[in-house]
Amino acid sequence: MHKRRGTVTRRWKVAAVASTVAVAIVVPVAVAQASPEPPEVSAKGAYLLDTGSGEELMAKGADTKRPIASTTKIMAALVVLETKNVDLDKQVTVKEDYRDYVTKSEASTADLQTGDKLTVNQLLYGMMLPSGCDAAMALADTFGTGDTVAERTKSFVSKMNAKAEDLGLTNTHYDSFDGVSASSGNYSTPREVAELTQRAMKNATFQKVVKSVSTKQEAPAANGRTRYYSWDNTNRILGSYKGAVGVKTGTTTPAGPCLVFAAKRDGRTVVGVILNDAADRYPDAQKMLDFAYDADTQVKWRKLPKDAQRD
Repeated sequence: MHKRRGTVTRRWKVAAVASTVAVAIVVPVAVAQASPEPPEVSAKGAYLLDTGSGEELMAKGADTKRPIASTTKIMAALVVLETKNVDLDKQVTVKEDYRDYVTKSEASTADLQTGDKLTVNQLLYGMMLPSGCDAAMALADTFGTGDTVAERTKSFVSKMNAKAEDLGLTNTHYDSFDGVSASSGNYSTPREVAELTQRAMKNATFQKVVKSVSTKQEAPAANGRTRYYSWDNTNRILGSYKGAVGVKTGTTTPAGPCLVFAAKRDGRTVVGVILNDAADRYPDAQKMLDFAYDADTQVKWRKLPKDAQRD
């Protein structure tokens, strides 16, 4: 009988230990399932979107209209790429008007040379990597309608606004093809910039262009020889953050530093938007992406060459 009571006692102890272990296991699991708080960023407007599920991951001033600087060029690229029967190999002759425009506006440039012939595809690289406003003007002039450069570029901006309306971007408006705006008529919201970028990233050509850290292009020069163009991407997320795949920088005095960025990890793509960042937009973008991927990514920021454009 003593042995039997001893056996019962040992079983009770085992059961008690198992129960304690079970409790110990349950508690950490419950803690692990708690959702982390979104990171604090210095940008006045920010948004983070899972492009696969359409889930909003983070929002700050998501629906407040703000100037968007050269991130405007995302829409310019989309209008070109979604033009019916667009010919990416079509050659465009560089006009002196394009060079005069960037000089007068003191805008970022792809340094296109008058008389050179670049393809539409090359101009997309020139617009999106060094943020060339001359390349943007060349595309607007080519895809707009009218008898003069001014008429054609104006009609292209109208196409940008029509595309925004078609996409349901009711808080977005453009008064320029490149984001260089002297008025308050060029604006969007963090949410709508993210939605626009989600659409643009579905285009294979757009994807290929905006994920390029740099490119070297050659084109027939006005003197009959070959001109070589080298462009570095102003977007320093590329080549710095693991999985980064784009998208576009932008900076003007009214807009402040802006950044639209995207990354892909384990088959999951997210798009982030930063508008008017009071500090450094890149650490903010890193925090947002790490939040999306539940990561702690070590980043060594890519440096732009001294002669590269800044935007």
